[in-house]
Formats: sequence, structure tokens, C-alpha cells
Amino acid sequence: MSPTQLLASPENRRRSKRVIIELPVIVVTKDQNRAVQRETTRTLVVNAHGGLMHLEMPVVVGQMLVLVNPSTGLEEGGKVVRVGSLPTEKTAVAFEFNQPAPAFWPISFPPTDWNLAPE
Repeated sequence: MSPTQLLASPENRRRSKRVIIELPVIVVTKDQNRAVQRETTRTLVVNAHGGLMHLEMPVVVGQMLVLVNPSTGLEEGGKVVRVGSLPTEKTAVAFEFNQPAPAFWPISFPPTDWNLAPE
């Protein structure tokens, strides 16, 4: 599934407006042998609840992640919600934070619906 198809799929719930932006992010997770895996990558799309990125490391739906913003050092926990193919060796990975985290992304003028009350 391409990133565009992943975004357009019916099960893709939109809880906050998306911003198409490529930002650096560090992904930390554990593989099936419980060994820590770490990859520096870039986002394709972000929102207050998570985003879409490309990864080389294999991940599965439901896998827990920690995302680190290398610019600020902020860390947010989350999980993989969808995995799709890309025409490269990487996969498109949709993820959601454990709780909305609009301040994780360094966006000067975020969409107004990013000012969320806690769910």
C-alpha cells in the first residue's frame, strides 16, 4: 500500500488535521527477540495524534515504539497502527501516540484542532 493509499484508506481515522512535512525522528523499539532496535528516519505526515513515516526496520501493527525528536530531545510513546509498502526497501508506517502530543512536532502554526483537551 502506498503512503497515499494508506492516508486515504477508510479505516484511517482523522482525529486532527494532518501536516505534510518531512521531519527527523528517532524510532526506538524492541524486536521479537526483545533486542532494542533504533533507527533515524523522517516523517511524511504528522498530526497531534501521531503520523506517517518510512522505516527500514521491520515492525508489526500493535508494536510499541518510542519516538524521539532529535531537535528537542522530547520523547513520546506510541504504537504502530498500519504498515504499507513503498517502492523502496522501506515501509510506510502509520503510528499513533499514547496520548495526543501536538508539542512534539516543531510546527510554528499548527492547525487549530491541535489545541486539544486531554482525551
